[in-house]
Amino acid sequence: MKFLFLILICFSVLFQHATPREGMWLPLLLEKYNIEEMQQKGFRLTAEDIYSINHNSMKDAVVRIGGCTGVVVSDRGLVLTNYHCAYGSVQSHSSIDNDYLTDGFWALSADEELPNPGLSVTFLVRMEDVTEIVTREVNEGMSEGEMRDAIMVASGSIKKDAVAGTSYHAEVNSFYYGNEYYLFVYDTFEDVRLVGAPPSAIGKFGGDTDNWMWPRHTGDFAFYRIYANEDNRPVRFSDNNVVFQSPVHFPISTNGVEEGDFTMVYGFPGSTRQYLTSHAVRLITELINPHNIRLREIRMNIMEREMEFCDTVRIQYSSKFASVSNAWKRWQGENIGLARLDAVEKKKEIENRFSAWVHTSPRRIEVYGHIMPAFDSLYDKLQHYTLPRYYGHEALYSIEIIRFVNEFRILLEAYDPEYSEVEFERFSNIIRAGTENFFKDFSISVDKEIFSNMIREYYANIDRQFHPSFFTDIENKFDRDYDLYAEHVFSESIFTDKHDILELLDIPDDFKLEELMNDPLIQILDDIRLVYDEHVLVEYNNINDQLTSLYRPYVRGLRLMEPDSAYYPDANRTLRVSFGEVKGYSPRDAVNYKYYSTLQGVIEKSISGNPDYEIPGHLEELYHANDYGPWSADNEMRIGFIASNHTTGGNSGSPVINGDGHLIGINFDRAWEGTMSDIMFDPEKCRNISVDINYILFITDRYAGAGYLLDEMTIF
Repeated sequence: MKFLFLILICFSVLFQHATPREGMWLPLLLEKYNIEEMQQKGFRLTAEDIYSINHNSMKDAVVRIGGCTGVVVSDRGLVLTNYHCAYGSVQSHSSIDNDYLTDGFWALSADEELPNPGLSVTFLVRMEDVTEIVTREVNEGMSEGEMRDAIMVASGSIKKDAVAGTSYHAEVNSFYYGNEYYLFVYDTFEDVRLVGAPPSAIGKFGGDTDNWMWPRHTGDFAFYRIYANEDNRPVRFSDNNVVFQSPVHFPISTNGVEEGDFTMVYGFPGSTRQYLTSHAVRLITELINPHNIRLREIRMNIMEREMEFCDTVRIQYSSKFASVSNAWKRWQGENIGLARLDAVEKKKEIENRFSAWVHTSPRRIEVYGHIMPAFDSLYDKLQHYTLPRYYGHEALYSIEIIRFVNEFRILLEAYDPEYSEVEFERFSNIIRAGTENFFKDFSISVDKEIFSNMIREYYANIDRQFHPSFFTDIENKFDRDYDLYAEHVFSESIFTDKHDILELLDIPDDFKLEELMNDPLIQILDDIRLVYDEHVLVEYNNINDQLTSLYRPYVRGLRLMEPDSAYYPDANRTLRVSFGEVKGYSPRDAVNYKYYSTLQGVIEKSISGNPDYEIPGHLEELYHANDYGPWSADNEMRIGFIASNHTTGGNSGSPVINGDGHLIGINFDRAWEGTMSDIMFDPEKCRNISVDINYILFITDRYAGAGYLLDEMTIF
């Protein structure tokens, strides 16, 4: 018995769960698991203040916006989020004549606020544990498919009942690999307008050089506004819409932060994988990440060269480049962090402890004894499909023209030669809109070079059994000259010329479906589909389904080993709370980072000559004049700070809240040394990075002259 006790103690240390600074917790369960800890750390409110369905609470001012989080900061629907979250909106409204990327954008009246089709803001109405209802008809004798079908039927019924008679929509999400299920009811507003964004030299200061790094000096913020109908309810964009009246908004504290202060991040984190086994971590670190990093680096080099050469391409590809480079750098930090933590070996130790626990009971052997051998077998099979799966995504489907043709192909499959003129016009209008939208931000020269390089990498690194058949033409007709092949395809295909496509739609009789289906890019796409979609993905997903059926009892077993401990669920785009404290860290020997950065650092970096560190002249003038208004402390303009909150993608734009429930910053990044936190958290190195609210107010007021926005806010 003493030996088993020691095993459990060791397991607790190794697994590193439920520490005060780790975890992304469901706000519904804070009273049960976390609020006492939070109050001990300096939180002076209650769990009901964070989440309540009986009265207004903080949750009613936290929104999901695009792939990010935002926070409502006024009773007039003003939403604050990250600049990098708004970057696509800023880019879409930019042109050579109105270069908002370079100059920034500030609406000086409601009439100047810019609509953003396709962008929405979503509020959580409520959440509820529905595990018992969802799993009522599920039993262990079912196949994975039967279980999935039963869960889908039950979830559909729950969602339908939850939103009956309302305009809400609902989701039922799985937690702990299907051990628990929660209902989430949402209210979504579709008229969201861009209000203000600083120039890229502020909003993206540091660029790729500083991405994922600390110290950071980035003013990563932007403002949107929500519009509604006269009843304050969601409605599609219309000039007749009115400003949304927010029942709750966050008050803002300008008192600044000090080391040791309590911080809470409230947002919609995207995805974490804390319960992965050693097999999965090894695949990530040894195969997936290294190859993905290389493929993205090739694409980035091509885009960057063309963007430097041509302003049009710079505007077209700025947002795309940022998206590609973001994961590229994170994967590098993730690999370094996992290696430093010796993550594979730590996971193996956990698995050994789990096996020892299982083998102390015949009943446990019956229920859990098959798990570890099955993991070994399935991950061996998965490895065979891993590189083809990721090269398909990161190489073949990273080619923009291939993705465009794929969308076009889906529409062609629905085309009926017997369409009436009205039906054909409706069909052609859909294609016209998609075509115009695609070519607005498309460069043939960039994509052609990416095309030739990606198929070259695929050919060189992927087993021939997974080669689409067009590689035979490359070998036999083009002698493996990938550039020549790309030139041939792009010159022969109708899909590389916007005008050729649109001409086809002018007269129904000119629309020849058979000719389109024989287009070289359609043929290439069909070859890719046949190998990648219908073979690689099918096998890869089938094995992953089997792995999920193992992770479900595995995670259940882990939780049973320590029934008094609170295991947090992996992030899955549902509303979560993480909490910690403002705190510096030491990334490596003899280096210690302070917990905040200042405007002085911007000036120091600008001297380097690095183009990522260029700054607007007006900002430099304000610095030298010490013209900070009321937003500085002791003539020091703080820009960002770090804390020990557990965050991930999707937390971008999340409000950072102090112990009194006041907004003190906006989360926007993690320190590079801690990017492995999606898989394994290290409280000594993992730090979230936030823009100080005082810098946001300073830029809005003193730099942009948009102080009228501050008049809407509640500022202490």
